[in-house]
Amino acid sequence: QIIRKALTEEKQVSTKTSAADLVTETDHFVENLIISVLKEKFPSHRFFIGTTLFLIFHRFPTVAVSIGFAVNKELEFGVIYHCTEERLYTGRRGQGAFCNDKRLQVSKETDISKALILTEIGPKRDPATLKLFLGNIERLLKAQAHGVRVIGSSTLALCHLASGAADAYYQFGLHCWDLAAATVIIREAGGTVIDTSGGPLDLMSCRVIAAGTREMAMFIAQEIQTIHYRRDDEN
Repeated sequence: QIIRKALTEEKQVSTKTSAADLVTETDHFVENLIISVLKEKFPSHRFFIGTTLFLIFHRFPTVAVSIGFAVNKELEFGVIYHCTEERLYTGRRGQGAFCNDKRLQVSKETDISKALILTEIGPKRDPATLKLFLGNIERLLKAQAHGVRVIGSSTLALCHLASGAADAYYQFGLHCWDLAAATVIIREAGGTVIDTSGGPLDLMSCRVIAAGTREMAMFIAQEIQTIHYRRDDEN
């Protein structure tokens, strides 16, 4: 309700790491509300807090709240709420993934020529980074990918992957707080989440490939070039 109301109002927007990495007062309000409730119930837990612009100063409705939970660095469950569509995505290790109680199942596509791939630009917009970003899209299209899309929300793009609406997702510059919940949901929906090198996922590395099949994930890993970001555990 808070976020849907904020979509209709004027906002105060501040800059985080770059002119493309922004945060609104609604981000802070919702974040503080969630953390205060969780700390009251779980005072000994440690929180990794990230504020991601709701894009509400454009009134663009691609808005989500994402909460992941890990024990000893092992992801246990994730919850993502698509606020404007009232879709609740959930996943718990060993118990499946759901959207509004409907079980999720990833695409099992292995043919790149039939693959819809999602990505996001990331916060860095310097010429070298943009060249690499556009170059990666070009490589995938030259490899005959059916399509590459940018929808404006990494969290919701990963939910689309978990629901089978897309076949793969990759990004550099994606923080652990954006990825944790979606990783559980995708894996429980039958998908693969790995590092862009093709190795195991490192949640703090700020880079990821997710796909419905391991074959698709590995194909993308071989095609794209690395865009370097500082690790989350170095910030």
